[in-house]
Amino acid sequence: MEDLIIYLLIGAAAGILSGLFGIGGGVIIIPALVVLQGFSQIKAQGTSLVALLPPVGILAFLEYYKRGNVDLYAGIVICIAMVISAKFGAQFANMLPMDVLRKAFGIFVILIGIKTFFGK
Repeated sequence: MEDLIIYLLIGAAAGILSGLFGIGGGVIIIPALVVLQGFSQIKAQGTSLVALLPPVGILAFLEYYKRGNVDLYAGIVICIAMVISAKFGAQFANMLPMDVLRKAFGIFVILIGIKTFFGK
């Protein structure tokens, strides 16, 4: 049950930020699965593809899946949460002044970069 809640939160964050900034998979889902769920980098990447499968690429997903680097349950739950929450991120983005949105995106990317560079 705890995993379900975490996956829903990851999907919701990815959906909101996807709607808000146009990002989601590599910037939100992968780091969240690694940090919050202890996934390996490769398993997080494969699982992210489950959530992003319809718009991104079935062939890449199948390659990860064949090698055992996919958690279907986590990917599907994240996908459902993203579908539901992306609308809210997009609505919020359209209410913000463009300079605020641009600066918020820049700060967000810098923070993710710092966290990625320095690790856990």
